Amino acid sequence: MKHPYAVPTRLSPDLARVLDYWKGLLRGAATMPFWDDAKPSDLPDLAGRLVLIDVFDQPERFRLNSIGADLEGQALTGKFIDHASLDSPFDFLRSQASATVESAAPTYYHQAADGDARAYGRLLLPMWGEGRIGMLLGAVDLE
Repeated sequence: MKHPYAVPTRLSPDLARVLDYWKGLLRGAATMPFWDDAKPSDLPDLAGRLVLIDVFDQPERFRLNSIGADLEGQALTGKFIDHASLDSPFDFLRSQASATVESAAPTYYHQAADGDARAYGRLLLPMWGEGRIGMLLGAVDLE
């Protein structure tokens, strides 16, 4: 079965760097890093396009913890995705976030240019904390 948000074999250079950074945070045989190991300041030239998303379970919900300045979504910081009005570059974010938690693996979404909307790619990476996936590290590549 094909994963609906499968990460392509070739990512843009910036998204590939974020994926490599995430992999570099892995400890021992872990399949995902701990959420408190990830720091947007470790990728200063990409920090403006990074997103941190808090994950809650029972019920599953997602809260926008921080949004990079280049994404023009600071007004969404602190809001739950299901209570926010999301548009580019956050199309289908809840669906992708849920798929990331369910698969416990990186996911990717691509939006082609449409009218006034720019094309972009988005990578979400799960991070462990408090005995479960507690946060997602996201990166957006505005094409």
